Amino acid sequence: MKVLFASTPATGHLNPMLAIANILIADGHEIAFLTGTVFRGRVEASGARFFPLPKGADFDLRDILSVVPELKTIAPGPEWLRVACERIFVDAIPAQNQGLHEALEHFQADIVVGDDMIFGILPMLLGPREARPPVVLCGTSFLHWARDDGAPNFVGLPPAATEEQRQQYAVIADEYDANVDQPVLRSLNKVLKSFGVRPVTIPLFHSVIELADAYLQLSVPSFEFPRRFPSTVHFVGTPPIIRDQVPLPPWADELDGSRKVVLVTQGTVANHNFGLLVEPTLKALANETDVLVVATAGGRPVDAVPGPIPSNARIASYLPFEWLLPRVDVLVTNGGYGSVNQAMSFGIPLVTAGMTEDKADVNARVAWSGVGVNLATNEPTPEALREAVRTVLDRPAYRMRASRMADEFASIGTRSAVLRIIKRLVGEDGSRQTGATETGRRSAHRQVS
Repeated sequence: MKVLFASTPATGHLNPMLAIANILIADGHEIAFLTGTVFRGRVEASGARFFPLPKGADFDLRDILSVVPELKTIAPGPEWLRVACERIFVDAIPAQNQGLHEALEHFQADIVVGDDMIFGILPMLLGPREARPPVVLCGTSFLHWARDDGAPNFVGLPPAATEEQRQQYAVIADEYDANVDQPVLRSLNKVLKSFGVRPVTIPLFHSVIELADAYLQLSVPSFEFPRRFPSTVHFVGTPPIIRDQVPLPPWADELDGSRKVVLVTQGTVANHNFGLLVEPTLKALANETDVLVVATAGGRPVDAVPGPIPSNARIASYLPFEWLLPRVDVLVTNGGYGSVNQAMSFGIPLVTAGMTEDKADVNARVAWSGVGVNLATNEPTPEALREAVRTVLDRPAYRMRASRMADEFASIGTRSAVLRIIKRLVGEDGSRQTGATETGRRSAHRQVS
C-alpha cells in the first residue's frame, strides 16, 4: 500500500502518527508524511517521504503562544478554547486542504491516515466519496463525542452521579455551547462554504469522528467514559514507543530498584514554565529519601529548570522512554494524552495536574478510572504534590488498577489491529484495486480547492 499520513504540527500528535507509520513501514508499505517543516528531520529519519504543510498551516505548536499570541492574556476557560480552536484549527483548514491535495498529486496514496485535529481533511470527507481515498483518523486526545450525562467536553467533569449533577451539567453545557461550540461552528462553516460542501451541524471535534471511514482511538475502553460511539470507532491501544531516539543518561545505573522512581514531565506544549509542575515536584520530594525523582524537560535545555536541583533529582532534556518507563513507580504529569496512555500501558499509576488544552478531561479520566490522583489545578503546591505522590506510592490500589489497565492494553494487539483496519479499508475500496483513482481525485481537487 501507499499511505499518506497527515499530522497536526505538534509533538503529541506527530509521535503517535510516526509510531503508526513505523508499523506500516515494518509491514512493507510505502509511507509519505504531510506535517510542519520543523519535523522534516524526524519524518525523513523514519524512512518516510516528507511533504511540508503550506504557509498558513506550517507552524510549530510546541510553542503554542508563538502561534496564537493572544492566548498569553486569556485565562484557561471557554474564551481560551474558542480562540485556540478558531486560530489553530479553523484558520488552518484551507492551507491543510491544499497540502493534502498537493501531496496526493505527487503521491497517489491508497489511503490517508491523519490525526484527530487535522481538520483540513473535512472538505474531502464532506465531498463525494468516490473522489477521495479512504480516510482513517487517529484519536490522539480523549474521545471527543457527546456524553450521556450532557456534560460538555474540555471542562474536566466526571460522569454525573445524580440527577442534580445532570441539571448542573445542562446549565454548563448551554453556556459552553453558546460561548465555544456555536461560535467555532459559525467560523468553520464559513470556511467550508468556500469549498462548496455542506455545513457541519455538530461540534468541530465531533465532526471528524462521525465522518472518518475509521477512527482509531489510541487508548483502551476502560479509560473512556461509557457511552455509545459510532461503529467506526476502534480502541487500538497505544502505539509502540519509537526506540533509540536518544541515548541513556549518564546516571542510568542509579535506577537500580533501590529507590522508588518518580518521573515528572510537562510534555512539549505546556513546558514554557517549569514552575507549574516540574519545579514544585522537585521541591515536594526533595526530602523523600526513598525516592529518586527523574525530570524530563521536553526538549528544552536542562538549565531551563529553575534551581537549586535537589540531590535526589536527575534531569534530562529528553529520555528514552522504552528504557525508562519499566523502571518508573509513579508518573507526575500535566496530563498529555499520549504520556498518560503510555504510562498506563506499563502499569504506572499517576499524579496529574493540568487544566489547559485537553488536559482537564484527560485528568478527570485518570481519577475516574482509579489509576491515579487528579489535583485538578494548573499550579499544584509542593505540599499537595507530596501528599498525592505518597498516596499513590503507599496505597496498593492505584498500582493494582494501573496493572489491570496494562493488561487491557496488552490484550488489544495494537500492531495487528492497526494493520487489519487499514488493510480492510483499502481492500473494500474497489477503485484502489483498479487504480482508477486519479481522475476522481483531480476532479475533487477542482471542486474543493
